[in-house]
Amino acid sequence: MAEIAAETAGAPVAKAVGLRTVVAASAAGTTFEWYDFFVFGSLTQVISKTFFSGLPETAGYIAALALFGTGFAFRPLGALVFGRIGDRVGRKGAFLVTVVLMGGATVAIGVLPSYAQAGIIAPALLVLMRIVQGFALGGEYGGAAIYVAEHAPPGARGRSTSWVQSSAAFGLFSALLVILATRVVVGHAFGPTAFDAWGWRVPFLFSAGLLAVSIFMRLKLSESPAFAKMKAEGEGSKAPFAEAFGQWANLKVVLLALVAIMFAQGAVWYTTFFYIQTFMEKFLKVDPAIINWLMVAATAVSAVGYVAFGALSDRVGRKPVMLFGMTLMLIAYFPGFHMLTKTLNPALSEAEARTPIVVVADPADCSLQFDPVGKASFTSSCDIAKSTLANAGVSYRNEAGPAGAPAVVRIGANAIATPSASGLPKDVAKAVKTAGEGRIKAGLSGAGYPAKADPARINYLGAFGVLVLFVVAAAALYGPMAACLVELFPTRIRYTAMSLPYNIGTGWVGGFVPFTAFAIVTAVGNIYSGLWYPFGFTLIAVVVCLLFLPETKDRPLDR
Repeated sequence: MAEIAAETAGAPVAKAVGLRTVVAASAAGTTFEWYDFFVFGSLTQVISKTFFSGLPETAGYIAALALFGTGFAFRPLGALVFGRIGDRVGRKGAFLVTVVLMGGATVAIGVLPSYAQAGIIAPALLVLMRIVQGFALGGEYGGAAIYVAEHAPPGARGRSTSWVQSSAAFGLFSALLVILATRVVVGHAFGPTAFDAWGWRVPFLFSAGLLAVSIFMRLKLSESPAFAKMKAEGEGSKAPFAEAFGQWANLKVVLLALVAIMFAQGAVWYTTFFYIQTFMEKFLKVDPAIINWLMVAATAVSAVGYVAFGALSDRVGRKPVMLFGMTLMLIAYFPGFHMLTKTLNPALSEAEARTPIVVVADPADCSLQFDPVGKASFTSSCDIAKSTLANAGVSYRNEAGPAGAPAVVRIGANAIATPSASGLPKDVAKAVKTAGEGRIKAGLSGAGYPAKADPARINYLGAFGVLVLFVVAAAALYGPMAACLVELFPTRIRYTAMSLPYNIGTGWVGGFVPFTAFAIVTAVGNIYSGLWYPFGFTLIAVVVCLLFLPETKDRPLDR
């Protein structure tokens, strides 16, 4: 009570809290919130089977990816709500509430009924929990980054806030480690199918303990010096929304932060740590345990990278370090993913080079190859051919065929005519579709297309090297980013003005990378075509950052 009274009176209680405590408490809470989100992203395949089992395989997987993005879609709303609270009431209170909301929703996911148990109610409840998660996370990052930056000395803001950035790595690392340990323990004790049946719930329930620790650490904090000083002098904003977004001088900085920084951050970071997992599992057919180990190792490297690049930005500036990360990723997108194929599934790479696949079909007979709501049946000749290839994770080229003719899948010299199941009774249509899929799969197998990646042929060191390249790019961009965003805005509207572009970039650009990229692949037929989505956003950011973003490292924060 004494601390609360002191804060209300404007007393500088924040000085009693050391910078290390501030950084540790802020980063710990943010680590927990990232853990919550990353557990869901890493278990997309299992979640699609549990909550969307009423949909076809590809539709269910895309629905789960879309749901992953849904949580991010609500982050800007959380940014506005908690940003206003943070700018009017205080930084501490805002991000204390966010951690409670986030944790409660995550634990709840661990006890939700499956589709088989509750039907449509199960995915509806899951959507609600994801919305709560996204709403809470929208206010979390801005509060933590601002709180640390407003405590840090001017020459160390990049290094200090980089620990908040590293919390993303610690959160992902913890999520992957808990998932991996659960897979091993549950699989060993209850059999190989137990994890998919119920073991996936353990990582969600595990977050209850992390929530308690996060709340305890954040209750020890007091208000930031910059905010306490502003409140004591009566300089706080009475209308943060109007001031941040209704005045052009501030709005143009918000737009600059969004386009020059957050477009790239959303594209680069979520490609590196999320879409790459989808690519390895769905297209390269790598065992999930191998993917987890590779991502754990890459994430460990990123934790060091965030701090190193954040500290470097204190010396050379935020802009050149972030621009380096964006440009490196821009160059690495396509060559890097091709190299992943060669190192993780060389048999697939060899088959694609030796025996390319062409789908010859009447364009009028072909549907778009994704269906998040499960209404499309994909029973036409073309649809059966393309959905089979999409589920197999192989690239193919489209070629227009004669009007009304059945689709033909050409696998090298082998031409496989695909029957149509349209208009047939349901059980007959299923049998016809199964028979067509079987012939295509047999043709793929005969041409050397592997059903799964062979662990004995994986070049683990080469694959890890590719992941490290992506991680360096992501860390160079993300490490100095918090300091740069904090320094762009004045204290009175900092929480509101900074949180909105951050969460639009991460939520609407980054959160939908896995869903959009996967949908592009299934529509186009080339497993690398989905990369054009993050590539485009990164390219725009590189140009705008180079031409318009100012250097901020020497700016004072008490303005």
